[in-house]
Amino acid sequence: MWTGGVRVIIFDEDKRILMVRQHHENKDIWMLPGGAIEDYEDARQAAAREVKEETGLDVTIEKMVWHVEEVSENRGQRFVNFFLAKRCGGNLELGYDPELFGQEQVMKEVRFISREELKNLENVYPDYLREEIWDFTDYFFGLEKFEGHLESEVLSVLKKRDKTYDSFKLR
Repeated sequence: MWTGGVRVIIFDEDKRILMVRQHHENKDIWMLPGGAIEDYEDARQAAAREVKEETGLDVTIEKMVWHVEEVSENRGQRFVNFFLAKRCGGNLELGYDPELFGQEQVMKEVRFISREELKNLENVYPDYLREEIWDFTDYFFGLEKFEGHLESEVLSVLKKRDKTYDSFKLR
């Protein structure tokens, strides 16, 4: 059975990306804010909710830029939708996972990270974010001029970079 998740790409004015450090499987992993889509919730609602829970920020979800399907022994079959978002309020602070209590909390740190810093981090999920995410930073900062065409622009950048690009490729 497929389960759904979301991850949210948020840049600050210095073109740094918002990342959350969580502790999973005996190691710290840096990832985009996000999580599971709950019952009776659409993906955009889940994306905004997860950002608020994990970072304290309010965001406007702008565009879906990736759809990734994953299959693993531990997690089964799942899909993850990646969205671009803009900050519209709130204060950056370390959030929490409302399903976990006390010592079970996995949230360790939240902050904006530069491209260089991200390249040097040990554990990043998904690892392909180290480079691919930066291919469209300029598009994010000029979002208004695309008026609904951002998805095709992002895909064209990715296709140029990787001739075998497949949006449904298992990663």
